[in-house]
Amino acid sequence: MILSDYMHQLGQRARTASRQMARASTAQKNASLLRLADLLEAEAGALIAANALDLAAGREQQLDAALLDRLTLDAKGVAGMAEGVRQVAALDDPIGQTSNGKYLPSGIHLSQMRVPLGVIGIIYESRPNVTVDAAILCFKSGNAAILRGGKEALNSNQAIARIVHRALCETDMPEDAVQVLDTTDREAVSLLIQDDRHVDVIVPRGGRGLIERISRDARVPVIKHLDGNCHIYVAADADLAMAERLVVNAKTRRFGVCNALESLLVDSAVAAVFLPKIAAALAPRSIEIRGCDETRKFIAHATPASDQDYATEYLGPVMSCRVVADVDAAVEHINRYGSGHTDAIVTATIERARQFVRDVDSASVMVNASTAFADGFEYGLGAEIGISTDKIHARGPVGLEGLTSQKWVVWGEGQTRP
Repeated sequence: MILSDYMHQLGQRARTASRQMARASTAQKNASLLRLADLLEAEAGALIAANALDLAAGREQQLDAALLDRLTLDAKGVAGMAEGVRQVAALDDPIGQTSNGKYLPSGIHLSQMRVPLGVIGIIYESRPNVTVDAAILCFKSGNAAILRGGKEALNSNQAIARIVHRALCETDMPEDAVQVLDTTDREAVSLLIQDDRHVDVIVPRGGRGLIERISRDARVPVIKHLDGNCHIYVAADADLAMAERLVVNAKTRRFGVCNALESLLVDSAVAAVFLPKIAAALAPRSIEIRGCDETRKFIAHATPASDQDYATEYLGPVMSCRVVADVDAAVEHINRYGSGHTDAIVTATIERARQFVRDVDSASVMVNASTAFADGFEYGLGAEIGISTDKIHARGPVGLEGLTSQKWVVWGEGQTRP
């Protein structure tokens, strides 16, 4: 089939399925999800076999070790996917929830009702577990999904798609509610992100190049984040032992995630004490520190930091560092160089904490906690479709509610407007 025809048919089927999904009850959706969880466990062997084909192809193409690791699906990973499906089934269903109900002077009753977005296109790379996460979050929130995974995971994603479709068919739900592209043609992505007739929202998950391309070329609204340049500011009154624990956790727990610490700001009042401590704590983990002149006075092995260093999401064993005069200087630095993802303060003063929370313009702002907590699961969302640094429509970890909108509902008894 001609690619444009194939994508048009996908969009049409998704639009039809989205209208059926909008009418689905919570019980119907949960029954499908629970059946999916059972089938994932039952078909673990088939999934692992399909994944082995992708891994073999990846090794032949000389994919790097980190990419192969993200691509790998083993028995533990399949069990984790099944458990994630059950957790989403257990979450409250946002669809149909009403809020802000009130009677107006005219006598009408006004409220807002939570409704699905419609058709969501999700474009992602590498990890096949994203196929399940994306499918179940869109499904539970009453949407239809069109999923396009990376070419390196094609066999894994198609195997997952067959299991998802089986679960939907066996529970009398529309099979087209979840469609996984069976082509790796890059032009399919272009057609998807420009199909504003059938697709309501695009969610890209992947590297900066992918997200920039989609944001530039899409005719459909995009929920995205480009970088996770996260900061911790250690204030003058901080508990330095706590600050050390938080910095080490945020930087070293996992390097290649968007909530990892990339930039450390230290108040000048505690720099002479704290910087040697944190350098010693990070030394066994071979963290390269790039710092300002003040930083290099207290950390001899630190290399000079440039403006570009302060603006960089390293996703590796590198961290920028700057000594700042006070909380105002810390906020100015974060709002200048940060990416609006997640930033934290370590302080014992509630007024200073409140100022930081108020003034830092980021999706998540934390007080005395590791930036690693910026995660849908940790926020009690069950799972996330991604983390948005946009200011509309959703911001921060995007769970079920982030995949919905609201409509106004008016109840009257024959009122007319004068």
